[in-house]
Amino acid sequence: MRGITWLRALILLCTITILLVGCGSSDPSWESFEGAANEKSFPVPKEANQKAQPASNTEMDVVTYSLPGLKKDDIFPIVYLEAIREWGWQEEQENQQDADRVFIKNNKMVQVTIHDGYLVIMMPKANDKSLMKSLEIK
Repeated sequence: MRGITWLRALILLCTITILLVGCGSSDPSWESFEGAANEKSFPVPKEANQKAQPASNTEMDVVTYSLPGLKKDDIFPIVYLEAIREWGWQEEQENQQDADRVFIKNNKMVQVTIHDGYLVIMMPKANDKSLMKSLEIK
């Protein structure tokens, strides 16, 4: 009789474990956002984690965020586009691609590139005046 109780407990524990693992979502939720590390007025999903990286690019300020479940081959998340627009950013239509988008706000430019499992937020460094002047002309 005692062996049956242990067997039932083991089956119950396995069932609960399977349910917990199966119900976990690996896709980003896109529910809440915070300002990017390199541009506080640009939204990044709160569940994204900033990755440490060397500062080797002299022209661009680059920040990489890991975001499990993100896929480069999928279309740019519509919910994320809506959040970016709500934060006051306008998409530059000329440089639009599926996984690579450019946004402008108050003469600032931010480029978002989506990869498998992470996204990259890039913007020109303040000392790159030629790029900023070309934005003002547009």
